[in-house]
Amino acid sequence: MIPFSVLDLSPIVAGNTPAQALRNSLDLAQHAEQLGYNRYWVAEHHNMPGVASAATSVVIGYIAGGTQTIRVGAGGIMLPNHSPLIIAEQFGTLESLYPGRIDLGLGRAPGADQATARALRRDVNNGDSFPQDVVELLQYFQPGDTDQHVQAIPGVDLNVPVWILGSSLFGAQLAAYLGLPYAFASHFSPAQLMRALEVYRSRFKPSAYLSEPYAMVAVNVVAADTDREAERLFTSVQQQFLHIRRGKARQMQPPVDDLAAQWPEYELAGIEQVLSCSAVGSPETVQRGLANLIEQTKADELIISAPIFDHQARKHSIEIAAAVRSNLAVQQETASV
Repeated sequence: MIPFSVLDLSPIVAGNTPAQALRNSLDLAQHAEQLGYNRYWVAEHHNMPGVASAATSVVIGYIAGGTQTIRVGAGGIMLPNHSPLIIAEQFGTLESLYPGRIDLGLGRAPGADQATARALRRDVNNGDSFPQDVVELLQYFQPGDTDQHVQAIPGVDLNVPVWILGSSLFGAQLAAYLGLPYAFASHFSPAQLMRALEVYRSRFKPSAYLSEPYAMVAVNVVAADTDREAERLFTSVQQQFLHIRRGKARQMQPPVDDLAAQWPEYELAGIEQVLSCSAVGSPETVQRGLANLIEQTKADELIISAPIFDHQARKHSIEIAAAVRSNLAVQQETASV
């Protein structure tokens, strides 16, 4: 059965602090490790009141230091915000401290609005140099070359797996051309998922990094003991996206009983499309949803986002997802006999 992993934005919930959000992330990572998840990724977002993982490399070090075996990485680093050398040094340091456990996923979006992007980078280039920056970054991890004047130390000759992240065909084409693994952000931008996977797989060029395509698909999983309870929990992330669309991002809000009573139908319809790659419900409902997604996408791995207000409910959700994976594995084994 394909591996399941966890994507975490270190949510800052209403009435709480970034410090508590980060402690919750470590606790969730430790729980995911015990449940057998493959990797635990955090993502770079800026000027977001509900996200505590802006200093992504620092958060990765914190989580890797508090776990033992699970892979820890970035899903992702928004490379246009940084020089490739800085990221090579940061992830070379992480790999040196936690060998064989660090992943580096790269995106070309700013992870912020334009004003924030300008504050981050000063010179906003809209990611135009992203392909060249990825190639430069990959070179910093190559074996030492006496002719290469600038080197990443730590970084040289370290095996840090580099992924391309995307929500459009651009990332799929780049990952295929460079022969890198690819992760699609279908948990918030599902429209081009199937086309991007087709482009990636059909155009993939074997490389020193990867002999055949490897695609990971992101999905929201909000699981609870009943469909009704899970649907209520899901209203927190629905509210979060509604506020972002209105330009009023805020901390994650508590779930509500009737979202339709608070928001216009046209806004809810838009959010329904954005969050359509989600499995929300009881264990049985989530199992059907994830089985269908795996069948449709032929994903090599699923990475699960669990955007839930209550931390204990969030832990319970990934417990259910882990049990679902075990059930699917048994079904697959039985079918192959």
